Amino acid sequence: MSTRIVIDPVSRIEGHAKISIYLDDQGNVADARFHVSEFRGFEKFCEGRPFWEMPGITARICGICPVSHLLASAKTGDRLLAVQIPPAAEKLRRLMNLGQIIQSHALSFFHLSSPDLLLGWESHPAQRNVFGLMATEPDFARGGIRLRQFGQTVIEQLGGRKIHPAWAVPGGVRSNLSAAGREEILARLPEAKETILSALERFKQLLEDFQQEANIFGNFPSLFLGLVSADGTWDHYGSGPSGGHLRFVDSGGNIIADKLEASHYADFIGEAVQSDSYLKSPYYQPLGYPDQPQHCHLENGLYRVGPLARLNICDRIGTPLAEQELANFRRQGTVNSSFFYHYARLIEILTCLERIEMALDDVDLHSSDLHSSDLHSADLHNSDLHSSDLNREHIHSQHLRARADVNQLEAIGVSEAPRGTLFHHYKIDPTGLLTQVNLIIATGQNNLAMNRAIAQIARYYIHGPNIPEPLLNRVEAGIRAFDPCLSCSTHAAGQMPLHIALISAQGEVLDQRDR
Repeated sequence: MSTRIVIDPVSRIEGHAKISIYLDDQGNVADARFHVSEFRGFEKFCEGRPFWEMPGITARICGICPVSHLLASAKTGDRLLAVQIPPAAEKLRRLMNLGQIIQSHALSFFHLSSPDLLLGWESHPAQRNVFGLMATEPDFARGGIRLRQFGQTVIEQLGGRKIHPAWAVPGGVRSNLSAAGREEILARLPEAKETILSALERFKQLLEDFQQEANIFGNFPSLFLGLVSADGTWDHYGSGPSGGHLRFVDSGGNIIADKLEASHYADFIGEAVQSDSYLKSPYYQPLGYPDQPQHCHLENGLYRVGPLARLNICDRIGTPLAEQELANFRRQGTVNSSFFYHYARLIEILTCLERIEMALDDVDLHSSDLHSSDLHSADLHNSDLHSSDLNREHIHSQHLRARADVNQLEAIGVSEAPRGTLFHHYKIDPTGLLTQVNLIIATGQNNLAMNRAIAQIARYYIHGPNIPEPLLNRVEAGIRAFDPCLSCSTHAAGQMPLHIALISAQGEVLDQRDR
């Protein structure tokens, strides 16, 4: 008699989901599925709205990574206007995205995943959380909280608020970084760098105790997708003067597709739909959907995005301390274990801190008493302005927005969210009202990989219908390694109680557990 084990919902992730583990007649795991059971449908109810509103609307998809949607939407708006935004505006957008990556990665590692690593898989669920961590590892927990606050400070100083800043707009941004904001960020940088360097050393020590998990937590060949700059350096924004583009590599680190343009994503990304989940399953179209028999070889259309992918696809990371960590990360070549998403997040936090430190010396990011709204592109030729005491660098740093009207009826924007590559695809009518919206979210792009990961973990740990809680926690931890954002992927919000049920093929509840 076959049996199905259900973990519903999965805990310590953002949103509602459940896991079904299917046992064969011998009690061994035959398959496992990750189901996303929440739905709100942003793509549909955005139709009919002016595209100008989309950065503010789509940022509301998620309170964890609103900046990601804000920037991807604004970039799509840039293309609808057919403008190149001012250099200062791109640099400011990049700065905000660095803050976003820091705060989101800090939340994932310190708040959601480190309790498993530091308190143990077998520790009681009531204590296996950030509060239990604060009781046993107060300095570590406090450092993580402060690190996330630093990332939120960067966002707040640029956009005026930590969550949902109405700041990036089609054509550029609304305001520059104030002198006071710059000084606050600079003042907090040393503490943030000390925290992440300490966390990196701690994680590398923990790896000695978690070799088993590193070998089975989603350790399989796949493709990897992400943005790189024109010279192959790690990138998180794309487009603009740096010439960022998309790249696919395989599990051996070989580039299989490079210099891909987001505007042609339909040529290389297919989107499959399963009946048991609201989460779509994108795949690399040239190699086909993984479930197709003719594509049953080890490497097919399954690919991963996010920090693990970004470190696997780039030629270099571009900052000195993070470059040393990247060399250690890749000392044996491409990293295929999803357990190393944790390590990759910490390295990305480090490079973000280094990049913020360098960016704050850029004259384009220095504010002044002259408000950016006084410097529209048309004003740059005003003789009174040129005859003032302002120098050209000052004028350049205050020109933050290109002005235009609708020039394209369809556009695609791409950016790197903390969890991976994010696509916004809009179609509009001549008045600028949206007629169609498609959002390809990082968590969706990892969906096929998450299913394979939980099946791999379950096969190793689960043998029979009586499953101890610590083993179920390891299955959940395989999902947490990807840091899925289910509100982004299905555009909804939810709460996180946990119910686990063991159900036979005949529908009989054999066992159930709540926590």
